[in-house]
Amino acid sequence: MSTPEQHLARTIDSLRALVDDPALPEDVRRALAPEFTEIEALIDKLEHGELHVAVFGRVSVGKSALLNALLGANHFSVGVLHGTTTAREAARWSRIGDSGVHLIDTPGIDEIDGAERERLAHQVAGRADLVLFVVDGDLTATEGEALRLLAAERRPILLVLNKADQYTASERAALIERLTGKSRGLVAPGAVLAASALPAPRRVIRIDASGQENESIERPAPDIAALRERIYEVLAREGKTLAALNAGLFAGRISDQLGERLIAVRAGIAEKLIRNYALGKGVAVGLTPVPVADLAAAAALDVALVMHLGHVYGLPLTRAEAGELVLKIAAQVAALMGAIWGVNFLASTLKGISAGLSTALTAGAQGALAYFATYITGRAAEAYFQAGKSWGERGPKRVVEEILSGLDRDSILKDARTEILARLKGSR
Repeated sequence: MSTPEQHLARTIDSLRALVDDPALPEDVRRALAPEFTEIEALIDKLEHGELHVAVFGRVSVGKSALLNALLGANHFSVGVLHGTTTAREAARWSRIGDSGVHLIDTPGIDEIDGAERERLAHQVAGRADLVLFVVDGDLTATEGEALRLLAAERRPILLVLNKADQYTASERAALIERLTGKSRGLVAPGAVLAASALPAPRRVIRIDASGQENESIERPAPDIAALRERIYEVLAREGKTLAALNAGLFAGRISDQLGERLIAVRAGIAEKLIRNYALGKGVAVGLTPVPVADLAAAAALDVALVMHLGHVYGLPLTRAEAGELVLKIAAQVAALMGAIWGVNFLASTLKGISAGLSTALTAGAQGALAYFATYITGRAAEAYFQAGKSWGERGPKRVVEEILSGLDRDSILKDARTEILARLKGSR
């Protein structure tokens, strides 16, 4: 059975492998920079043995005040206005065993126009090793939903009734009982606690030695002893296990997110790449006056495109392999679009034997057809790489058929011809 230390070491190794993957192209890596920054931050946390305790809850329930009370200093912003905390804040608290404990403040989850703040609060709480879910009364619908979301992520939670001094002893006991019932199955038994981070000022009358009464307004000390003791108890008993579990959960989640982002980023880069090569081929074919040279230029650009796509998808091909793939795709395209290839041959022949006028008339049409052929080649090659250098059960013919059926050929040809002619005019 793995120890927490071994689990942590494996998690760090798996996260580091994501960041240091040598097969990831640089342009893809740049596009995924925010995700990699997040992974690096987690690796640093794990390597330094840090434990994070985050507060979570609605605005004005006293999250920042609670952290200040635990910290014993006014580090976190506390204000009378809603939404005083607008971003993630953190402070080093203490050490438990060989782990440094950090307290993390978050924005309120119900702030008006605060969608971004709410996202940040969920994000921070989702990375924490222990969450203090702070309320100041019975659970609202918003709080109940947020508590369910956090519990679904298997996040260890202490449900804290703050501002408990505002209630009588019987009211406080009734509230704790209701909160315990509503959170059953979402937090561990005994994980509902009362606290008073910033008790309300009260009038105090003292009698001096001469019998004179002196009245003053004083604020009682925070009542957080039970909460502090429970936090210490949980982290001392389960700190490393919690860190290992939460890091594993995060690693799995970020790996899935990275996979989804990687697919989207690669698809975006591939689409831009295919269009650039298609345009380059269209212009080259439109400019070249010799038919045989047209075909040679077209083949060379298609092979270069396929090799470039292989690099984007982390599945590089040799020039010979790329040439074979291009021929295989071209055979399917030729079989499915024989009429277009016939027009392309006719246009190439006309351009080679005619004077300037017929060249001008045919260059745009031929270039557009070359553009379209390369676009289809690129899309088919992309499908091949997305399937891990395989045509799958469908085979190349079916893949090309599906690509062709999903395209507006006339629109692509028209747009390509317009852009190619504009480039040809600019080159003259």
